[in-house]
Amino acid sequence: MQYPRILITGSDGLIGQAVQRKLANWREADVLATGLEASPRFRHGSGGYVALDINDHAAVERLFLDFSPTAVVHLAAMSKVETCEQDKEACWRVNVDATANLARLCKYHGARLVFLSTDFLFDGKSGPYAEDDYPAPVNAYGRSKQAAENAVRLSGLTQWATARTSLVFGTGNDLKRLNIATLMVRELRAGRSFQAAMDQFRSPTYAPDLADGIRRIIQFEKDGTYHLAGRERLNIFDLCKLAAPVFGFSPDLIVPTTTAELYPDAPRPLDSGLLILRSESELGFRPRQLLNAVADLAKRLGLPIEA
Repeated sequence: MQYPRILITGSDGLIGQAVQRKLANWREADVLATGLEASPRFRHGSGGYVALDINDHAAVERLFLDFSPTAVVHLAAMSKVETCEQDKEACWRVNVDATANLARLCKYHGARLVFLSTDFLFDGKSGPYAEDDYPAPVNAYGRSKQAAENAVRLSGLTQWATARTSLVFGTGNDLKRLNIATLMVRELRAGRSFQAAMDQFRSPTYAPDLADGIRRIIQFEKDGTYHLAGRERLNIFDLCKLAAPVFGFSPDLIVPTTTAELYPDAPRPLDSGLLILRSESELGFRPRQLLNAVADLAKRLGLPIEA
C-alpha cells in the first residue's frame, strides 16, 4: 500500500492514542483521528483531528467523502461491561449498528476496515482460544462484539480484518478511563489494598504492542481474524502481584478475590486467554514479555522499578 490514508475512530482512548503514536512513525501515512471530544486528547500524532459521533451515520459518510480513507481503524465502542449490561440498546447502537455502517461505507469507497474486538466473545470454559474457536459470549458486551464481527464478515466487504485483544493496559494523555494497571496504581498510591480475581485468566496486552499489531495488519494488507495479545496467560491476581513491586509497592497489598465478588452486575468469562500463533507467523507480531511491558509502563508513569 502506497501513501495510505488512515481514519481512526475512538482515537482519544488508550488504544487510539497508542495507534496514533505508532502511525506517527509511518511517514507515508496520512492519518485522521476522530473522537467525541471537541479537541484531541492526544496532540503528538502526525495527522489531523475531527470531532465525530459514530452514531451519526450521515456525518460519518460526509467524512468518508471529505477524507477518502484507504483504511479505517475502528476502535470506538461501548466497552464497559456493566454499562452494556444496563443499556443493551445503546450498546447495540454503538457496537453493532455503527460498525455495520462503517463496513458499508468501506465497501462502497473501497477502503480496508480493521475492527477491534475482544476476548469476551468466548465463554471462558476452554481457553486459551484460537481465531477459529467458536464464540459463545456470556454478557451483552461480548454479544454485541460478536454481532459486529458478523456484520463486518457478512457486509460483502472483501478487505477487512478483525483484531481481537485481551485486558489492554498502558497509559496516555488525559484518559477518561483507568485500566487494570493504572487503577491498581491509583489505589496503592492512596494506601489502599487492591482486590484482584484469582479465577479470571486473561492474556494481558500492552497498548503499544497492540498498536504495532494493528499497524502490521494495515501495512501488510492482511484480511481475516487475528488475535493481538500478550503471550503470557495468567490470572489477574498473579498479574497484579507481578506488577506491584515493579511499580514500587508491596505485593502484599494485592488481595485475592473472585470474579463474581468483584463484578456482581455482569458475568465475565473465567478463561478467555488468546492464542497468538497466527499473528506471530503471518504478521511478525512480537509482543514484549509481560515483565518488560510492566517495566516500560512504570517508566512512563514515573514510578520506581524493582531492582
